Parts: sequence; C-alpha cells; structure tokens
Amino acid sequence: MTKTNVMRLLDAAGIEYAVGEYEVDENDLSGSHAADVMGVDHDTMYKTLVLKGDKNGYLVCCIPVDEELDLKKAARASGDKKVEMIHMKELLPLTGYMRGGCSPVGMKKKFPTFIEETAVLFDEISVSAGQRGVQVRLNPEKLAGYIGAEFAALI
Repeated sequence: MTKTNVMRLLDAAGIEYAVGEYEVDENDLSGSHAADVMGVDHDTMYKTLVLKGDKNGYLVCCIPVDEELDLKKAARASGDKKVEMIHMKELLPLTGYMRGGCSPVGMKKKFPTFIEETAVLFDEISVSAGQRGVQVRLNPEKLAGYIGAEFAALI
C-alpha cells in the first residue's frame, strides 16, 4: 500500500495511527458502507464535511458517518449566522480531496475545523486517509491538536 499525504503528515508529526483499507463501491461512497465493510463501529468512523459560513467563510466538520450535521449547531460553533454545504464541484479545487476521500488532515488550506464532541468518548476514531478506500484510525485528541480543531456539538 502506498502512503497517502495524510499518512506522511501524521508520520512527520509523530502521531500514531493505524491504516484500514476497504474495497470502494462507486455506487455507495457512504461512510456507513465503509464502516460495514471494515467491520468498524459506526460511531467511531467520521466523515469530513466542508461548509461555507455567511460571515467567516469555509469551515470543516467531522461527524460520525450515520449522523446528520445540524447546520444551526455548526453555525454556532463557527461564529456564523448560517452555514451551508459547499457544492461537490468546489470540493477538489478547495481542499485537494475528492468526494469519498476528504480528510481533515492536509487540506490545501487550513480551515477552522470542528469535530463532533462525542469523539472524545473513544480512544480512536477513523477519518479518511485522503483517498477513497483508505482510513486512518487515531486518537481524537491528538487529531484535534494536530489540525487545530475544536470539539463541538454538531449533531
């Protein structure tokens, strides 16, 4: 397996992680599918969502794969009045990642990032390793510290 940029960044920062790979189903890019195929607790697998706020611009939210982001809570966390998901066509040019492989680690620019506060209940959570079919499992506090994320109520 080739190391992704996410893995190289975590290695350089001295952050321990485990790699999980799964077969990608182009018809189902959902995190729920990924969690099922990998045999991982859905509450510990996180999807990375990119939004735009009306005051403060772009932001990133990481929430468990089976949950829906509460836009009001995301706005509150980011200091915006309202936030909305970006269009899919904006994702790659903005972050450097494609749908199904968006990671909170190593985006083209550093955006304010918020991780659902329940992540601290787990020793490890999974986030995308920056490409479809590859996840990294790591400690949520170490992830937040590295990317400068805050824990917030998002769901």
